[in-house]
Amino acid sequence: MPVSKALLSVEGLSKSFPGVRALHDVHVEARAGEIQALMGENGAGKSTLIKLLTGVYSPDAGTLRLGGTVIRPTSPRHAESLGISAVHQEISLIPHLSIADNIMLGRQPRRFGLIDGRAVRAKAREALARLSLDLDVSRSVAALPTALQQMVAIARALAVDARILILDEPTSSLDEAETLRLFDVMRGLKAQGLAILFVTHFLDQVYAVSDTITVLRNGCLVGQYASSALPRLELVQAMLGVKLGAKDRAAPGGPAGPGGEASAAEPALTARGLERKGVIGPIDLALRPGEVVGLAGLLGSGRSETARMLFGIEPADRGELAVNGRATEIKTPRHAIRAGLAYCPEDRKVDGIIPNLSVRENLLLALQASQGALRVLPRHERERLVQHYIKTLSIKTPSPETPVKLLSGGNQQKVLLARWMAMQPRILLLDEPTRGVDIGAKLEIEALVKSLSEKGVATVLISSELEEVARNCYRVVVLRDRKQQGELVGESVTPSSIIQAIAHQKEAPSDA
Repeated sequence: MPVSKALLSVEGLSKSFPGVRALHDVHVEARAGEIQALMGENGAGKSTLIKLLTGVYSPDAGTLRLGGTVIRPTSPRHAESLGISAVHQEISLIPHLSIADNIMLGRQPRRFGLIDGRAVRAKAREALARLSLDLDVSRSVAALPTALQQMVAIARALAVDARILILDEPTSSLDEAETLRLFDVMRGLKAQGLAILFVTHFLDQVYAVSDTITVLRNGCLVGQYASSALPRLELVQAMLGVKLGAKDRAAPGGPAGPGGEASAAEPALTARGLERKGVIGPIDLALRPGEVVGLAGLLGSGRSETARMLFGIEPADRGELAVNGRATEIKTPRHAIRAGLAYCPEDRKVDGIIPNLSVRENLLLALQASQGALRVLPRHERERLVQHYIKTLSIKTPSPETPVKLLSGGNQQKVLLARWMAMQPRILLLDEPTRGVDIGAKLEIEALVKSLSEKGVATVLISSELEEVARNCYRVVVLRDRKQQGELVGESVTPSSIIQAIAHQKEAPSDA
């Protein structure tokens, strides 16, 4: 760690919400002239920490010091006045205003009570000059490419004499060349004495630009490390909380059992070089009937993006896809459903259930939609299907007419699974199917996946719990930084081997 005095000190910071401890007794330091990567999976506490630093939330306990002085930001505007600015993942610019107006919005210089346009443009050019940018500040932001919009957002953050700059996933919508340009800008700001907190999920980017790494997990600080002294493998272990050799177990048998005819069966789905530019790199995948294949990787690795691409939500713009040996083009979810695919999304409350509809209505939604508005399922058939799946999946509900929002998380997940089982899919895409459910529901869902496998349904299973992936999958495709990293098969599928595959680099860098 650098020996210079900390510019920002976070001392014992804690924040809780009803039923959730978001941050607990966190101690972090950031130094002037340093780029610090802030790492952690979902629920680690990164967003809560940023909101405490920028005054969106007030802490329950703990102290913030800036330059040795105790501060307590009460709003983002107040935090900016103290010298703490944030640039968030979603670029918050007003597209039809000029670059100058966006940079100086809300803090325009005035003359005789009126906005001084000349001074606004001059200060905007000064802010851009700190990034070595020379733009026509009268241009509309809407006319700029995404990368330059990101730079304008950073210039806006710097226009308040920021001492601490927080960059929250700034590279999520940038290509490789644009990312390298942003890194040059970050290094230039570092040389000017700024402390930069860099939030990202891309391991390669962390080691390319950061001086130190702070890891959070489950709202607690795991540690702060010098980037050069923390190998990738140890970083992944720190983020996931899994030690090599811990809870390793052999993967289950393949689609036809260990040593069976799995490799001889015609693939239910084959992808060759399938990709969506800027979202997920080329994917090669052969999924056979009855096989459960895991997609593993850190948050932001491209797991969910792969499932959404296969289901046509964010369709591929390159590569080949075949279903049951026939070339297939999936450009929409409707195409995917017709091809025999089903998809349970990561966020069931936002993208899955319709909370105010009943269990019955949610369960039959996909099947009725596939029939068309004019071919309503007969009432007796609807009742039969609903009762069958409530019983088969042990859905605990007072009545089929109960609003699904009143069910537990595990039972809501079962309703989603029942919705797709009623369609009798050949290929099932499951994104975090056991997240937020109790242990009993988790075991029931895993048993259901196994029973579907035995009936020949091919399944793609995405889970951030490596033990769950190893327990249920015969093959695991490992992703990192939106690219396919490798594949594990059979007895090589263990939590340890998955971690090693995530962290592995083909080029043997000096820091690994």
